[in-house]
Amino acid sequence: MSRKRITLLLVFCNVIAVSTILAQSSLSGRSGISFGTTLDPQNQIRESQTLAKSLANSNSPQWKARGDQKRFYHFPEANADVPYRVCVPSNWDGKSKLPLVMFLHGGWNDESSYLDQNDKQLVKLADKYGYLLVSPLGYHAAYGNSLLLPAVFGQPYEAAKILAARTATKDSAQVLSEKDVINVLELVLNEYPVDRKEMFLIGHSMGSGGTWYLGAKYHNYWKALAPMSGPFLQEKGYPWNNIRRMSIFISEGTKATASLAGSRALRDWMRAQGFNIEYKEVDADHPGMVPLILPDVFDFLDRCRSEQ
Repeated sequence: MSRKRITLLLVFCNVIAVSTILAQSSLSGRSGISFGTTLDPQNQIRESQTLAKSLANSNSPQWKARGDQKRFYHFPEANADVPYRVCVPSNWDGKSKLPLVMFLHGGWNDESSYLDQNDKQLVKLADKYGYLLVSPLGYHAAYGNSLLLPAVFGQPYEAAKILAARTATKDSAQVLSEKDVINVLELVLNEYPVDRKEMFLIGHSMGSGGTWYLGAKYHNYWKALAPMSGPFLQEKGYPWNNIRRMSIFISEGTKATASLAGSRALRDWMRAQGFNIEYKEVDADHPGMVPLILPDVFDFLDRCRSEQ
């Protein structure tokens, strides 16, 4: 057999292998997301609501408090007291319904890292625009999304390799991470009078991947999504119809070389499919794009709020 035929045969075998991995992975989760966990979203929401009610303490001095608050809750499945951050507008009257924005941090950070950066820019923007800002830890994993570099949009072979390397330990960590996010969200919803029609999910890098993943899997929560510099999803194995009704603001840094091509490919594909997206690039690297784009993110959220 000629070298050319051998090469073509190997390519064909690789295509079949990748397709098989993606198909098998798509069957692993009830959400239809090939790179996610097997958690059933409705069951998880009910479980988190039950936990929130069991932990509620209306006599606590923190109950419905205003301002920037560092909190903890007991996460039974992790057997740990887990931190989260809640920032309530300083001028809230204590009764009116609040719009909510949940922020998911990037890798090697925690629930406070981004909120404290750049002279607390994110906290100040949320206060200025009148949003209840929630930032979970995500309990030491990627919010349930197994994709990471170089598996950006348009790189299905890289995604398949990552999914093939999954282990029970890694999957268990992702389950706890996803649960933590929904637990924290339901804790806040149980305490504050949130306008359920004005809830938004945003995140950067790993948190952008979490935004794509949790935005689709728990789509009934969200009015709009704003993923920043982290196109960690693929065309296949993702429930695109779950986010079709949403407005989506995708942003990227022109010097974020690892994710820029993926974000542009995602932009072009979603536009061709008729999704309601906005896209903006800023002249910065991966971490440097955050302070530049956050004002645009909150402008976008406010435009979404004005839509009927």
